Amino acid sequence: MADPVRVDKWLWAARLCKTRALAAEAVSGGRVSINGVRVKPSKEVRAGDELEVSLGPVRVTLTVKDTAKRRGPAKEAVLLYEEHPDSVARREAFAAQRAMDRPPVPGRGGRPTKRDRRKFEAERAAQRER
Repeated sequence: MADPVRVDKWLWAARLCKTRALAAEAVSGGRVSINGVRVKPSKEVRAGDELEVSLGPVRVTLTVKDTAKRRGPAKEAVLLYEEHPDSVARREAFAAQRAMDRPPVPGRGGRPTKRDRRKFEAERAAQRER
């Protein structure tokens, strides 16, 4: 069994937070709880602990399977925890709802092509002549 690790370090190693400073800020801000209790960044996490982490508007529930002291590849980071099925369902439902709420993009969007630019300039030139 692996040694216990600080929760902020584990969140960073498990790639749930982009930086360790953001992980510590999330824990200090009360967005992380271990076994139902809000904790400080120095609290140690062990295999078998249950974590609830607020990632944006979604609350993710995880079971710690292993600990890591350093950050590794994403394939190894996924092996450090197991997400609960109800948490996966909530996260997917939120993603589906967010996709439905997104307004449709009119036209192609983005940067105009050379053809579009020439057409636009021709229309402006025609308006100036009037």
